[in-house]
Amino acid sequence: MKEKAREFEYTQADFDVLRKISNQHSGILVPDDKFDMFYSRLSKRVRMLGLTSFKQYCHYLKNNPDSEFTEFINAVTTNLTSFFRENHHFEYLSKTVVPGLLKKNAAHKKIKVWSAGCSTGEEPYSLAMTLKESVPADWTISILATDLDTNVLASAAAGVYPADRVTGITEQRLKDWFQKGTGGQANKVRVKPDLKELIEFKQLNLMQEWPLKGYFDFIFCRNVLIYFDRETKVMLANRYCGLLEEGSYLFIGHSESLHQLDTGFSLIGNTIYRKSTK
Repeated sequence: MKEKAREFEYTQADFDVLRKISNQHSGILVPDDKFDMFYSRLSKRVRMLGLTSFKQYCHYLKNNPDSEFTEFINAVTTNLTSFFRENHHFEYLSKTVVPGLLKKNAAHKKIKVWSAGCSTGEEPYSLAMTLKESVPADWTISILATDLDTNVLASAAAGVYPADRVTGITEQRLKDWFQKGTGGQANKVRVKPDLKELIEFKQLNLMQEWPLKGYFDFIFCRNVLIYFDRETKVMLANRYCGLLEEGSYLFIGHSESLHQLDTGFSLIGNTIYRKSTK
């Protein structure tokens, strides 16, 4: 069967250059089976820039990193998420973590959280709902939500979603935390302002400096470590560890593990880790 002709010339050498650039800047490992995905994701950029081949695009990317690198990363980054994804984490949060924090932080009545790799915002908004429902009204809740992809961050900050994205959320939560669209927006929902105001969305490359201050009460970094090699996973886990006090929690994705990695965490539940006490 003859291979379908491509609009732009694209070779294994082009793919190798592009995935090397991706890895150097983001730490993300790109396996061989992403060859076609890179073509389909980046063809729009090649076309928009008026180029005729991926070889030209590789040169353009190297020569114009300030203007093109963000577009490149946005195109090749995969963002798959949903509200209350891996719901056992949110149940553990409300039943175990929050009661402990209400005692531990009673003096200053503040809870500070980081959603690392927040994608289009479903995770931090799910965290915000969980905390608003289980923390007294006079407490301060602060959620930092970061991602490498500026496009998904813009979507997250807007807080507007197709109605089918919230089908799994209870009627009570829909009533409490979302506004239904009307007219031309009838098939969409918007997160209510009192939920959005708890979250600060920021771009952050996990492989670069983290301009973060103080400790977090817990960190969600789910379905992020899976993209990195062993050495990078250890490095990231230990950097997270440095931003948590003893006994604080790190939540990772269902297909991830810190097993046999030299980190400061102990496994206490299904993909739930706790910073070890000395």
